[in-house]
Amino acid sequence: MKPLSRMVAVAFGRYGPAALATRLLALWKLLRHPATPWPAKAVAALVLVYVASPIDLIPDVIPVIGLLDDLVLVPMGVALAIRLTPAPLWQHCLSEAHASTEKLPRWFWAGAAVVVTWLLLIGLFVWWLIG
Repeated sequence: MKPLSRMVAVAFGRYGPAALATRLLALWKLLRHPATPWPAKAVAALVLVYVASPIDLIPDVIPVIGLLDDLVLVPMGVALAIRLTPAPLWQHCLSEAHASTEKLPRWFWAGAAVVVTWLLLIGLFVWWLIG
């Protein structure tokens, strides 16, 4: 089995998690850019909401598999958004992210929306079981 640091380097690219953080900031800038095509905006929004969400697709408490969803889904989503974006626009957003000192905004409303959605789904499931 490969060491964890090697798996992280493979999943996040040559420069590790710092490069992923820069790419996520570039996705945020891409999402707000008026020239971004709508498919790229949709993928960027989904990736950013998934990263900001307090609830994972597979819980992190499950050994190995719980972390793999973050190691695989996030870089794949970033890669898809990059492919759907015209190259000059992506390079512009990436260079802005490299030059910027800002961080991704905290989306408390997005986290609250995810929690409310999960509670609603659990409530509907319990209602279905009882009724």
